[in-house]
Amino acid sequence: MTTHRLPFSLPRLGIGTAPLGGLFEEVTEEAAAATLKAAADEGITYFDTAPRYGHGQAESRLGRLLAPAGITDPVLSTKAGWLLRPRPDGSPGEVVTDWTERGIRASLESSLTRLGRDSVDILYLHDPDDYPDEIRRTAYPAVRRLRDEGLIRAIGFGMNHSTQLAAYVDEFEVDVVLIAGRFSLLDHEALGSLLPLCAKKGTAVVVGGVFNTGLLADPSPDAMFHYRPVPAEALERARRCRELCAEYDVPLPAAAIQFPFLHPAVDSVVLGCRSAAEVTANAAAARHPVPDALWQRLAGAGFVPRELLTG
Repeated sequence: MTTHRLPFSLPRLGIGTAPLGGLFEEVTEEAAAATLKAAADEGITYFDTAPRYGHGQAESRLGRLLAPAGITDPVLSTKAGWLLRPRPDGSPGEVVTDWTERGIRASLESSLTRLGRDSVDILYLHDPDDYPDEIRRTAYPAVRRLRDEGLIRAIGFGMNHSTQLAAYVDEFEVDVVLIAGRFSLLDHEALGSLLPLCAKKGTAVVVGGVFNTGLLADPSPDAMFHYRPVPAEALERARRCRELCAEYDVPLPAAAIQFPFLHPAVDSVVLGCRSAAEVTANAAAARHPVPDALWQRLAGAGFVPRELLTG
C-alpha cells in the first residue's frame, strides 16, 4: 500500500450525525447533547456531518454542543455540492445541487458558520454520482483551492455507490472517501474496485452504513435496509448472520462494526447515533472480541469474502 495522502490520522471510530439532524425521527437538543457527551466519554473524536442533515441542524448542534461535551479538538468532516435555500420566513426550504466554485464556497462558508469554526478537516463532495462533468470542470478544482487556502485539510468524496466513487478516485487525487452501505456483512460492492484502488493509490477509506440503515443492528420486520423497508430475503440473511454470531457469543452489531476493518484499506467506521445509549452500545460492540473462527464461519455462509481472511 502506498503512503496515505491524508495529512492526519483518522480515528478508528466516528459518529455520523444524520440522526442528530432528525433522520427518521426527531432528536431533542438534550438527547443530542447527551449523545456527544457519551462520545466524549468513549474517547470518540471524529464527527461526520453535512448541510443536508436536518437542513443544517446537525452542523449547528455540533457547533453548540461539542465543546460543552468536553470535545475541544475534534476531527470534523462535512460535505458540499448541495445548497440550502431557506424560505423567506427563515424556515427550511429546498435543497438544490450546486457544483460551481461559488456554490462550493458558499456551502462551506455556511457550514463553518454553523460549526463555529474557521476550517474543517475533510470536505466531501456529497453524492456527486450523476455529475462527473461538473465535478471535473468546477467542483474538484474548487476544493483543491479551498485546501490550498487552508479552509480544509483534505479532499474527499462521500457516496452510497462504489462504481462512480472508484472512477473519481481513479481520475483525481483524492485524500479520503466515505462509502456508505456498500461494505458490510450484507453488501460487498465496494470490494470489487473501490477498495483495491484506494489501497493502491493511498486514499484513506471511511466506511459508513455498516448496519445497512439499521437491519444489522436489529434484524426485525420493521427495520430499514438501504433506507427502505426491509425485503424478506435481506431480513432472512440478517437473521441467519445473527444466529451464526450467537453461536460464538458475539452480538451481531460487533461483527457488523468490525467487519470493514478486515480490509487493510479501511481506516475508520462512522456510526449514526441518536442517543447516549446507542453511542455506549456501539463503542462496546466495537471492542467486543470476534474470534477468527466466527469470521471463517461467516465466510462459509457468504457474509465475509474469503479473500479478506487470507494473506
